[in-house]
Amino acid sequence: MLAMSTDAQQVEDALDALLAEHDPSSQGYEEFRGHQYDAGLAWVQYPKGYGGMGLAPQLQKIVNKRLHEAGAPPTNPSQFFMYLAGPTVVTHGDDAVKERFLRPMFTGEEKWCQLFSEPGAGSDFAGLGTKAIKDGDEWIVNGQKVWNTLAHIADFGMLVTRTDPNVRKHRGMTYFALDMKADGVDVQPLRQITGEAEFNEVFMTDVRVPDAHRIGAEGEGWRAALTTLMNERTAIGGSGGGNRAPQRGSGPIAYLMDVFTKGGHVNSPAERDKVMKLWTRAEVLRLTNMRAAQAAKSGNPGPEGSVGKAVMAILNQDISETAVDLQGMAGQIDYDYTFRRPESTDLTGSSIGYAFLRARANTIEGGTTEVMKNILGEQVLGLPGEPRVDKDVPWIDVPRG
Repeated sequence: MLAMSTDAQQVEDALDALLAEHDPSSQGYEEFRGHQYDAGLAWVQYPKGYGGMGLAPQLQKIVNKRLHEAGAPPTNPSQFFMYLAGPTVVTHGDDAVKERFLRPMFTGEEKWCQLFSEPGAGSDFAGLGTKAIKDGDEWIVNGQKVWNTLAHIADFGMLVTRTDPNVRKHRGMTYFALDMKADGVDVQPLRQITGEAEFNEVFMTDVRVPDAHRIGAEGEGWRAALTTLMNERTAIGGSGGGNRAPQRGSGPIAYLMDVFTKGGHVNSPAERDKVMKLWTRAEVLRLTNMRAAQAAKSGNPGPEGSVGKAVMAILNQDISETAVDLQGMAGQIDYDYTFRRPESTDLTGSSIGYAFLRARANTIEGGTTEVMKNILGEQVLGLPGEPRVDKDVPWIDVPRG
């Protein structure tokens, strides 16, 4: 308890010094966040010199609270992927990689996207086939990625490639930071049911990637990717992001409660019972996510984050469907199918109509619900894994359709 108190005081002292010299309400967004990074208050659990102080991640809530009270704006939603790329870079990158990418990632000067899924691999991420061939101090990359959120505004992408096809599929993968403006990178929109093209597909043709942009050791891309995926699932599930505990009744359930209380019609006992159960499920999820966040002592979540992601995906769909149903015929309006390319990602949006359509993706993005259940069964509950006949087969010999 004494050590935690001392560490908390260290954070408070750093905040006092930062705010004495820099006013977040008057300085520019990127400028102030640069000072915050340099003070070790970007991610307090990161090492000194890389935006952190080497302390417990739970102390970040002190930073968030103080800066919010001082007038600092929240993190720009277009920077969502720093919650995935940052932990991966700091965990697996060498000092040069951390020095190059972490600061501009936090300030927002460089935005990121994720380049994992492929048309031919489906949910089998380890089956990816995008090739990277070593050529001196560079790698030549050819392949295609799909469902790449905000790739159209990204400066860098978290790219996992196949660098050795002659070993089993979980080996021979290498992780890179891909310059999204490099020659040979082609980003094409994927229009969704919401009308947005938040998702993209990315084609890479003879793209040259410096070896200096490799994140982790050659052939160790699977390990680095797991860090990204665990942070992604926790962020999507509700306990990642800005390290702020969500308030009771916030998020998608707030939309449903608004419809329920202001809908202008008499709610039946059956409707009240259904809404009550959904509110209870939402509260259980909120508390579960808070517990999972507290358990992430090193700053990187474990497989428990998959629980929140799987539950959130189904719950969001149930909530939005109920909200539409409660509106009766009014639930058939308030949909905008206009083609547009958003500058940020939003899992729920600001309207019931949008939330209803956008929730369709929740059970797919960040790993399908079926994959989440497998992770829960095997890594949390300790159940036997599903038979994997290709586990020890070289990737090049694995049959593909």
